[in-house]
Amino acid sequence: MSQLAYPLLKSSEAASIVFISSIAGVVSVDTRGGTVYSATKGAINQLTRNLACEWAKYKIRTNSIAPGLIKTPLAEMLQKEEKVLDGFVSRTPLGRIGEAEEVSSIVAFLCMPGASFITGQTICVDGGLTVNGVQI
Repeated sequence: MSQLAYPLLKSSEAASIVFISSIAGVVSVDTRGGTVYSATKGAINQLTRNLACEWAKYKIRTNSIAPGLIKTPLAEMLQKEEKVLDGFVSRTPLGRIGEAEEVSSIVAFLCMPGASFITGQTICVDGGLTVNGVQI
């Protein structure tokens, strides 16, 4: 999709691409189909970094957002499994799962002029789960 939009992005002289990844592309997440899912999300994060370097000369910025567990219809089945939900919430410093608006607001910010010096970054929107470390 980025390649198809490339000519338009290049001509705009101030473009921003925001990919949606997952924390599964940043840390190990034990869910069904986790390995393949994590590999694809990790690839998005690397694509973000590579395009940031390759396309910066055309003033095209690329970033990705890596949400944790977010209240969405897609994640509803995970939220219904008490063991999975408790696993996420117990390791999340903010003690809850996220809301869709908390992800979309970061997307909006990354597209604004105020984010014009941010490129090549993967921003985790996960209530602190990916930085929590090991609990003893």
